[in-house]
Amino acid sequence: MAGRTAGLMLLAGAAALASGSQGDREPVYRDCVLQCEERNCSGGALKHFRSRQPIYMSLAGWTCRDDCKYECMWVTVGLYLQEGHKVPQFHGKWPFSRFLFFQEPASAVASFLNGLASLVMLCRYRTSVPASSPMYPTCVAFAWVSLNAWFWSTVFHTRDTDLTEKMDYFCASTVILHSIYLCCVRTVGLQHPAVASAFRALLLLMLTAHISYLSLIHFDYGYNLAANVAIGLVNVVWWLAWCLRNQQRLPHVRKCMVVVLLLQGLSLLELLDFPPLFWVLDAHAIWHISTIPVHVLFFRSSAPIWAWPLSIWGWRRGRPSGSWSCTREELCS
Repeated sequence: MAGRTAGLMLLAGAAALASGSQGDREPVYRDCVLQCEERNCSGGALKHFRSRQPIYMSLAGWTCRDDCKYECMWVTVGLYLQEGHKVPQFHGKWPFSRFLFFQEPASAVASFLNGLASLVMLCRYRTSVPASSPMYPTCVAFAWVSLNAWFWSTVFHTRDTDLTEKMDYFCASTVILHSIYLCCVRTVGLQHPAVASAFRALLLLMLTAHISYLSLIHFDYGYNLAANVAIGLVNVVWWLAWCLRNQQRLPHVRKCMVVVLLLQGLSLLELLDFPPLFWVLDAHAIWHISTIPVHVLFFRSSAPIWAWPLSIWGWRRGRPSGSWSCTREELCS
C-alpha cells in the first residue's frame, strides 16, 4: 500500500525532460523515422505491416509509427555506441528492449507485483481487522487507491501514451493526497472528526484543481513535480513528528517510523539514473522492485496503528480480548 507514495517526488522529476531528449532531437533519428513512415506506414505497405503484426501488439496499441520510432531508436543508439558516445535518452526515457508488448518490461512486471502485494495485504487486513474499527474505512479506501495507482503504473510501463502517462501521474498524485489524509485521520481525525472531514474536502478540491490544470490548461511537468514534492514532504514530516511524539506511549510507532524512513531512502534509487542494464533494468525499475517486500513490512509494522483501538485491547485473529470502549486519554494517543 505504501510503496507508491514514497519516491513520487523524484519520480516526477524524470518526466521533466519528456518533451524532448538528446536522442529524439538527432537528425539521424528524425530522418530515419520519416523515411520509415514513408516506406512502411501508408497504402499497401501499411496493410502488409498490419497483416504480419502479432495480435498482441495490435491489441496493445502499437502502430506502424511506433514501430518506426522503436527501430530508429536502436539505429541511433548503435551509432552513438559505435562512435564512443554515451547512450542518449529518447522522449525523456532510456532505450529499453521491448519484450512482447511490454515497452519497459522490468518496471511493468515490478508494478504488477507491487499491486499484487498491496492486494494480498489488503486481504490480510480485512480478515484480521473488523469493519467496525475506526480506521477501517480509511485504510481500505487507501488500499484501493494504491491498487488503482499500481494498475495504471503497470499499464503506463507496458505502453507509454498520452493517456496512460496522465493516468499514471494523476493516480500517483491521488495516492499522495490520500496518504496525507490517512495520516490526518490517525493523528487528528479520531479525536476531531470535523477536522478530518474539512481536510478531506480540501484535499479533494486540491486534487480536482490539480488534474483540471494539467488536463485542460497545460501539462506542466515542473508544476507536477513541485506539487508532489510539497505534499510528499508534508506527509513524511507529519508522520515522523507524530511517531516521535508518541514513541514512548505507543512503542509500535517506532516500527512505523522505520518504514517511513525506509521508503524515503529507497526513493533515492531514482537518483542513480543510468542506461538500463541489459537494456531492461534501470534505476526506476530497481526502485519498483525494492518496494515489493516493503508492503509486507508496512502491514506488519503498522497493523497496530491501523487496527486502533483494537491494539489497545490486544486484538488477535479477529476476536477482541476486551471492551470496545476507550477513555479520552486512549483516544488522544
